[in-house]
Amino acid sequence: MTVNQWERWVQESLAEVEEALDRFLPADAPAGLGEAMRYAVLGGGKRLRPVLVLAACEAVQGHREAALRAAVAVELIHAYSLVHDDMPCMDNDMLRRGKPTVHVQFGEAQAMLAGDAMQALAFEVLTPETGVPPELQARLVRLLARAAGQEGMAGGQAIDLASVGKPLTEAALRDMHRRKTGALLQCSVLMGAACGQPGDTGWQALSDYGAAIGLAFQVVDDILDCTQDSAVLGKTAGKDEDANKPTYVSALGLEAANQYAQRLYTEAMQALDRSGLSVGRLAWLAGRVVDRQY
Repeated sequence: MTVNQWERWVQESLAEVEEALDRFLPADAPAGLGEAMRYAVLGGGKRLRPVLVLAACEAVQGHREAALRAAVAVELIHAYSLVHDDMPCMDNDMLRRGKPTVHVQFGEAQAMLAGDAMQALAFEVLTPETGVPPELQARLVRLLARAAGQEGMAGGQAIDLASVGKPLTEAALRDMHRRKTGALLQCSVLMGAACGQPGDTGWQALSDYGAAIGLAFQVVDDILDCTQDSAVLGKTAGKDEDANKPTYVSALGLEAANQYAQRLYTEAMQALDRSGLSVGRLAWLAGRVVDRQY
């Protein structure tokens, strides 16, 4: 496929995900809660996680409705985490996706509740009354819960907050970001894979691919944080350095961090080669993760 064909597929997938998010997010939740939830999710963001779900599902010729619901659910979990991370008790950020953060726009209490409601909605979306086999529902719920909880995103954020002003070894930094950022990206790939029958070899290869691009995403994020400005990033640039947080750039240096991102890309591509599946879209997405500018 040509670059234009890949781009067209991504744009079509993004439109499908955006429509589904708009459909599932409530407009009429009480006391303005729905407005805050929709503000947090709609009209912005890379949507990498849901696109990974759909690409992995297509690689295994999986259950499309289940995959679309998984794509919505993982984006809701990601968006809720950003709402909470931006709050004064966490990272205290004022800008997200080029607009004021949810607590700035709606107040801290409403932001906290919006995040809570988005997390709950993610699991409601995964468990419809009809249309998705119960055993597949259970598997998707288990994958997402594990990636979002203490073993994954929440655990990584706890390590991050506890590490401010402290030097971390590269191994400790990798463990933190494997949880904080990598787990949800890897989970996105595996949720898509779970919608089909990849076989043991395919499952392990896709797991390895997801782990590699999940970590690569964070390495590139750290690089961009110190090389791009806030207008390009859509969030406050240089904030990790200002907050004395450990990053791949502070731990390895800029050149070595760039080299590490390229090594992780190579690992991701090697994993796809082992999969025995039709993985062209996943391969192209890996390139977008490493080459992105925001």
